Amino acid sequence: MKNYDILKEFNVLYIEDDISLLKNLSEILEDFVKNIYTADNTKEAYKILKEKHIDVIISDILIGDKNGLEFISFLKQNGIEIPFILTTAYTETDYLLDAIKLKAVNYLVKPIKIKELLDSLYEVLLPVYQEKELINNTLVFKIASVICESKQLEVIKMIVKNMDEEYTFSLSYNDIMNEIDISKPTLIKLFKDLQDKEVLQKLPKRKYKINIAKLDKLFLNSNVK
Repeated sequence: MKNYDILKEFNVLYIEDDISLLKNLSEILEDFVKNIYTADNTKEAYKILKEKHIDVIISDILIGDKNGLEFISFLKQNGIEIPFILTTAYTETDYLLDAIKLKAVNYLVKPIKIKELLDSLYEVLLPVYQEKELINNTLVFKIASVICESKQLEVIKMIVKNMDEEYTFSLSYNDIMNEIDISKPTLIKLFKDLQDKEVLQKLPKRKYKINIAKLDKLFLNSNVK
């Protein structure tokens, strides 16, 4: 049994020039994924890729007068390595061979079956999810080992869960206290301790960043003693 809930952790870009299909399928997918971004042409798709973090691309092979395979090839040539799923109304061998060469995750023939698409998303994102969970659990363990009392562990877990790919997060004291039964003085002390040890860096606009290099150094030193 596949747990589609893991898809809620990921952003999807869907490229399709059939506006009706783009709208209908994106409305379905938004119930399953973190964010669904849509584009009906490659120019708009590239703009989104430059502005947003995208975990997987779903793209039609023929996008107006453009070729989706050529667009994916262009991305790879420019160092943008994002897994992709191709959709098409055609089953020509040439398209399939090109898709294989570009290492497409899957090749779905229209009309698209929702379960088949969700299964494809699950298959490509499950290893990413598992790796992310491993990294997050390791991070929680390292922070807890150098700073935390047991009652503060849930706060650390919440911080790690809300981090982005750059290890930054935006959580107020109230945000945390609304989720976790912890006093404000204890929370303030935790943040101060983390900042004093340079594990936590305060950024503009009420954001924070975990200093991974400093954390690793403290963790290694704590295990040497």
